[in-house]
Parts: sequence; C-alpha cells; structure tokens
Amino acid sequence: MKETIAAISSGMTKSGIGIIRISGPESRSIAEKIFYKKSGAGIKLDIPSHIYYGFIKNVSRETSDEVLVLNMPAPHSFTGEDTVEIDCHGGILMMRRVLEAVLDAGARMAEPGEFTKRAFINGRIDLSQAEAVIDVINAKNDNAIRASVGQLKGELSECIKDLRSIILNKTAYIESALDDPEHYSLDGLSDELEEETEGLLETINFLIRSYDRGKIISDGINTVIIGKPNAGKSSLLNNILGEERAIVSQIPGTTRDIISETCSIGNVTLNIIDTAGIRETADTVEKIGVKKALEYADKADLILCVIDSSLPFDNSDKDIFNYIKNTDAKVLFLLNKSDLDMCISEEDIKEAASRPAADILTISAKEGSGIERLYEYIDKMFSSGDLKFNDEMVISSIRHKQLLEKAKEALEGLRSSIETGLPEDFYTVDLMEAYGALGEIIGEEVDEDLINEIFSKFCMGK
Repeated sequence: MKETIAAISSGMTKSGIGIIRISGPESRSIAEKIFYKKSGAGIKLDIPSHIYYGFIKNVSRETSDEVLVLNMPAPHSFTGEDTVEIDCHGGILMMRRVLEAVLDAGARMAEPGEFTKRAFINGRIDLSQAEAVIDVINAKNDNAIRASVGQLKGELSECIKDLRSIILNKTAYIESALDDPEHYSLDGLSDELEEETEGLLETINFLIRSYDRGKIISDGINTVIIGKPNAGKSSLLNNILGEERAIVSQIPGTTRDIISETCSIGNVTLNIIDTAGIRETADTVEKIGVKKALEYADKADLILCVIDSSLPFDNSDKDIFNYIKNTDAKVLFLLNKSDLDMCISEEDIKEAASRPAADILTISAKEGSGIERLYEYIDKMFSSGDLKFNDEMVISSIRHKQLLEKAKEALEGLRSSIETGLPEDFYTVDLMEAYGALGEIIGEEVDEDLINEIFSKFCMGK
C-alpha cells in the first residue's frame, strides 16, 4: 500500500490562506484524527467534494487553528488518489503547526514534486504535462505562461501521440504483411511510407526549430550591456530597472564586477548583465572584468552596445566594433548622452561598425529620454519574426529537443533505407526507434532514474 504523504502546498510566505495537502489511502482517516467541531466533537469527512468547517487540534488535543477542509476522493483529485486539503491561516508558523499535526497523525512528509509524480504514475498526466507544471510555476512573462499552460493542457502530448500512432500503424502493417503475405500486400508500400515519413519529419523539424523560440519565452533573453568606460552602461541599467542598482561615477572603470538583474519589457523578459567597460588597462582587477564582459557577451542573445556620442571614436570603440562583427547575438547600438553636444551620428556608427543595416537608437540614460522607445524596440525585436510567440506549439525542454532529434535521425535512416531499396523488414527497426524516442517525451518508455531526476527539480508541496 502506498504511504500517505503531506506537505505545505502554498508558498512559504505570509498570506491570507495556507494550504496543507494530504494524499494517499489514509488521507481521510488522518485528517479526521485532528479535525474537530467547536464543541470538541470529531468531524467525519463522509461527503465527497465537500468543504467542512472546524478546528485542527494536535495529538495532545491542543487547538492549532480554525480551518476549512476539502475532501476529494480518488480519482477526482490532482494526484488521482484520496486527497484532503486543509485551508488554514497563512502565517508560516501556523502552516508548520498544522503540518506537524498531520504528520503526527500518520502522514509522511512529501518529497519535492511527489504530488505531481503521483499524478503521473496514476495516469492523471503524462511526463511532458508534469514538466509543464514546474514551467507554469517558474513562468516569467505572459508568453511563458501561455506556452506552459498549453503544454499542461496536453497540446504537445497530443501531437506526440499522433506521431506515434502513425508510426505504430505502419509498423504493425509491415509486420503483418511479412508474417501473412497472402492477406497483406507490400506493393506500393515504399512510396506510401516515404510520403508518410516526410510528413512525420516535417512535424518533428517544426518542433525542433521551435526550441530556440521556446527557450527565450521560458528563460528570458540573455542581455549584455557593453561599451567603453563611462559610456553610460550603469546609468542605462539603473534606468531600465527603475532603481540605483549600479554605481554611477564620472571616474572611468568604476564597474569592475558583473551585475545581473531580471526585468520584463512588454511580452519579453530580459536577463540583464552590466559589464566592466572594455578598454586596454594595466589594472589587474579591471582586466578580469573586461575578460568577463566578453565571455558573457559570447553567450548573449542580445547585446546593448552603449556608445558615448559626446566623444569621437577611440580605440576602445573600435575594439568593441571588431568584437561585435563575430557575434551571433542580436546587437542594438545605443547612441547615448544625447543631452550633450553630439559628435557621432548614426551613419558614423554604421560605417565604423561595418553594419549598414545596424539597429541604432539615440538615448540619454542620464535623463531617461529614449528609454521608452528602447523598450518598444526590444519588445518588437523579440516578439516578431522568427521569435514571435503566437498560438503555435513550442518546446523549451532540452530533453524534448534531444529526443525529437533522436526520432528525426531514425526517420532519416528509414528514408535512406527506402531510397536504397532495402527489404521491408529493415524499415521496422528505424520506425520502432523513432517510436521509442517519442515515447520517452511523454513518459511511455522511460526509466525510474530519469523520472526521479525530473521530479527532484520540483519545489516542496508540488
């Protein structure tokens, strides 16, 4: 018999209501041991899907809290098991006291993600939907919520199941034809299977291509601010964040370490890193800062290159431009200090950076002018074109991408076998390899170690 587990399922912070969830075969009897009327009489949870009012008392019969208790018999609960939820006052100490009473009454403390793991094991959700639960919790913007909720609803699951159904039907037909050639013909199978394979590959390639888009939606855009010392990088960061996060000084080289923050702009989330000014320097510490700046820029999705428009280009600017030529990131040039006399124009930047189609904005980080336009530009840059979020399905899990690539490789092997005219019994090997890889995405073919690894990343109480 499964153990009955319990945990605090609301956040461990002050709130109006705290939720303690109990799940397992003894959940009802455990709750009844500590649940009483005001008169002191015990309360029986004998009405399904009913909310009861009463008081929680510990095993010593000391009153802990005034609560509401919801009884959810299997299979009509999140875990698919008998479940009881206790709604108590949302103080951290109070939630812990109620949980202690539940544990003393016979429940075991749930492991991280164990409620969701049981929902998966009991067939309430598949593995991709279970992974979407943590994505919903960690969502940083509206697009991330929409993507993860879509996966939670089963959009990816249904797509994978459709692909597996096609593969299984073809495999079953080939096996039947090889075993019983009198009743099943293989005439024309190669042409038909080749066409089916192209359709399968088209869908799988679409999902693989969606990964970069999904990753940005889910995790945010890795944004690095670079420029020479005193160009206004720290002022820009403070302006974007709306607080004095970085030290602003007229002394060049003030920023030596890496400062990172996260903020939302429109429908996108920026993981912003302010870096040390890039220049030749004899200062050992500053050299390390410059090296770090370039290392972070190498991994960036977006580079905000801040240029001091009040001064002519110097060697530091030229070094930055030469570096940017080799980056794969999107680059937005910010012509800063527009509040001063400007001696650099947008055309000067395009020429010096050898980027005739460069994206350039004029701003004053000190006075905040042009910042709203910067927000609009970034939102447009990452909410349009190949990074636009619409109602199309996206994947953001590297595990899903790797399994899709494995399925793709198997189907490309099948296509090669068809083109070279190999016997039909070779086809089933590649088909079943693709079938298995896709099955791992939704948990149809997955080992316990992987399941434990996935659910270990969940928070307590979920």
